[in-house]
Amino acid sequence: MEANSDLKIPLLQTSPEDAAVRTVMFQIGEIKCASCVNSVESAIKDLHGVNSIMVSPLDGRAIIKYSPKFITAKNIKEAIEDSGFGVDELQEQEISVCRVRIKGMACTSCSESVENALWMIDGVKKATVGLALEEAKVYFDPNLADSNKIIEAIEDAGFGAELISSANDVNKVHLKLEGVDSLEDVNIVMSSLEFAAGVNHVEFNLTEHIVTVNYEPDITGPRSLIHFIQTASSGTKMYQASLHTTSGKRERDKVDEIHRYRDQFLFSCLFSVPVFVFAMVLPMLPPYGNWLNYKIHHMLTLGLFLRWILSTPVQFIVGKRFYVGSYHALRRRSANMDVLVALGTNAAYFYSVYILIKALTSDTFQGQDFFETSSMLISFILLGKYLENLAKGKTSDALGKLTQLVPDKAYLVDMDADENVISETEIDTQLIQKRDILKIVPGAKIPIDGVVIKGQSYVNESMITGEAKPVDKSPGDKVIGGTINENGCLLIKATHVGSDTALSQIVQLVETAQLAKAPVQKLADHISRVFVPLVVVAAFLTWMGWFVPGEVGLYPRHWIPKAMNAFELALQFAISVLVVACPCALGLATPTAVMVASGMGASQGVLIKGGDALEKAHKVKVVVFDKTGTLTVGKPVVVSAVLFSDFTMEEFYDMTIAVESSSEHPLAKAVVKHAKKLRKKFGSNDEEVPDVKDFEVQVGAGVSGKVGERTVLVGNKRLMHACNVPLSSEVERYMSENEILARTCVLVSIDGKIAGAYSVTDPLKPEAKRVISFLHSMGIASIIATGDNLATATAIANEVGIDEVFAETDPLGKADKVKELQMKGMTVAMVGDGINDSPALVAADVGMAIGAGTDVAIEAADIVLVKNSLEDVITAIDLSRKTMSRIRLNYIWALGYNILGMPVAAGVLYPFTGIRLPPWLAGACMAASSISVVSSSLLLQLYKKPLNVQCI
Repeated sequence: MEANSDLKIPLLQTSPEDAAVRTVMFQIGEIKCASCVNSVESAIKDLHGVNSIMVSPLDGRAIIKYSPKFITAKNIKEAIEDSGFGVDELQEQEISVCRVRIKGMACTSCSESVENALWMIDGVKKATVGLALEEAKVYFDPNLADSNKIIEAIEDAGFGAELISSANDVNKVHLKLEGVDSLEDVNIVMSSLEFAAGVNHVEFNLTEHIVTVNYEPDITGPRSLIHFIQTASSGTKMYQASLHTTSGKRERDKVDEIHRYRDQFLFSCLFSVPVFVFAMVLPMLPPYGNWLNYKIHHMLTLGLFLRWILSTPVQFIVGKRFYVGSYHALRRRSANMDVLVALGTNAAYFYSVYILIKALTSDTFQGQDFFETSSMLISFILLGKYLENLAKGKTSDALGKLTQLVPDKAYLVDMDADENVISETEIDTQLIQKRDILKIVPGAKIPIDGVVIKGQSYVNESMITGEAKPVDKSPGDKVIGGTINENGCLLIKATHVGSDTALSQIVQLVETAQLAKAPVQKLADHISRVFVPLVVVAAFLTWMGWFVPGEVGLYPRHWIPKAMNAFELALQFAISVLVVACPCALGLATPTAVMVASGMGASQGVLIKGGDALEKAHKVKVVVFDKTGTLTVGKPVVVSAVLFSDFTMEEFYDMTIAVESSSEHPLAKAVVKHAKKLRKKFGSNDEEVPDVKDFEVQVGAGVSGKVGERTVLVGNKRLMHACNVPLSSEVERYMSENEILARTCVLVSIDGKIAGAYSVTDPLKPEAKRVISFLHSMGIASIIATGDNLATATAIANEVGIDEVFAETDPLGKADKVKELQMKGMTVAMVGDGINDSPALVAADVGMAIGAGTDVAIEAADIVLVKNSLEDVITAIDLSRKTMSRIRLNYIWALGYNILGMPVAAGVLYPFTGIRLPPWLAGACMAASSISVVSSSLLLQLYKKPLNVQCI
């Protein structure tokens, strides 16, 4: 085994990451000829770590392959510049992203310190730190930085750091190996994996016997990789592999942290409670506390000695965390809660040590020690941190419930050519691969996204979409992972697994949202920068304000308690000011509320992309609705078709089918479906669609193309006018009659002549009228923006009660209308389908993509509404209003607490009422302020939808 151990050393020293080759592209200026190219290549090719270089003499573009272990892109750029050529820009820059868990952040000052440390790293493009989530998301150039540098920078700033995920983890699996005992075994396993189809990269950790594989999910998967390892076995040498997962680590770490605070609090109580009893309780019970006055030496009493002995472990063992935190904070030239606590407890402890030394060396000295202040202060702060972390853990309850929806096991089935089940195996959900056939029994959770291939049942999707009614599923229908099969048995084919499932994307989207800072958070950031220095100055002024007047007799002597002097009274007030001030509550006011709100929204099918979207949504005064699929059901139906020329009905349908079959518009699909049905009715069973040439989509108007020698146009009146197709009075009359009934007319022109028309109706959603009315009651105006004609749009607007109509507009026209409203000073929300309405969604202050279903990663939207229900528009706006109200309340409490608490701690009330806030009680108040803010945010978990159409 010794020999085997020696063989492992070189492998551990060379990681696959170091051996990786990266490519960088530069635009080099002043390249005029082949000689210039040779000069650049000569300057770079001999650099250690550069593998190859290609420079174009035409445009000066250079493509360089290099090993990041030996050289960086920045070094290469500098070498080119040193040879006399300018590097104008770095093109096609690769950006990587990683998420890091951060330990030890207490307030906004801490999160800002981490953020500043990350920005100092060369290559970091963007860094976002979430205080409440205790995570950072970092975007960086992998040519200049990596996850190790990021973690080192965070640790150098004085915080713990641990990598959660990186961009390369998407299609990566970790497998724990058994039976791998030698270098030969490693080579056999590595070879079996490297030669397997779909495997991109293999890394081996010999210390933990874990192999990490990057793979193509469309070709292979975890189960196949385990099979490859097992088939590499030979003779008596058997290799086994199992999934090695770190899922749930964050929750375990959180629980460990809570237990750590609890244990530290209980440990401190072992010492601080006796100190408190000896200092405050027993002296008030003369017969029982007299023994504490026994003099050991000179004026040193047994009580004073015991208080010193018992408070010292609390100060330096339990309180070590405050010293460490203060050191790191001061080293990075900032200050946080740790600094205030360390200053307060040190002042109390070391002044008490001074009293102890004076008592030990003097026959007449009398003084008041504050050992109970330092020990009780630390104990109360730890209690507060314990309770605060308990409360903070509950802010992500809604998100935690989402992650637990996926079952642990699934039933994998094999089928024969006749689609009969021939075997059934229970497997781990994480081993499911694309195209696997799974059996879902009644009452079971669906493990992945897929499509039903056999069976019929109702599926409860309320946990994902918020839809209360079970949805009927039959062959061809999509199912979502995490939903529950109610009554029938289904066979489904896996289409999206792992991080590609809708549930995983929802969780990722919400986690990203929880990291994003709301603009209102800037208030806390500004205050945190000056908060601690101001508190220290206030504490010093408090001490001076009580000590100096006391010494010169400016206030009555009876104000000073017995056994105290002016210095000690002033010191107590100063310590109270130091520890009563709480920067933590300010820092938690916004992120905890955003965390709870985004989690609650996700559980109801409303995905809010961060605090910025929340803050804008609560200001919305106008909502612009698209028509098709937003106000209407989105399933148009043809109600009539007429001919206006001497074309035969069969020609009319054939031309329509030929051109409209290439269109994805819902109206086109409805027309094609109707035309095919009628073609069969008139005796033609031919399913063949005629070829179309020069097919073109006229945005917001229709489509055109050539079928044989004929030019065919299918679309609205605007398309006909644009192509100079005349409309007869008969056509105009037919259109007017249908538009009054809120129907859309689709005209068909063949060779410049109207051949016929289809009347299409798209029923309004049943909740539309109620939702518009509710928006009006909220003080929000509503507008319809559609590419449809004015008469149809007006008819729909009148039916549901919409205020204003923008008709016959293309997608860019909708965006322009949104900008016009914004120019009038209105905060505008746009509700559309997230595809055709992308320009308007981006232009709006708040873009809402409705009916996203499993496609939750819609870039253009600020808020994604999973269901196709308009009531969620109200839910999104109402939830944002409730959240912003809660954030304001949190700020009022956090600021109000400090504004009122500090004067009381400074003794403003003492001359008039005799009320004095002891330091240990001030520490308890500080802890309570953070707990109260987090608890206030937790009240958002009681949020209920303001409108539930199904109950109406």
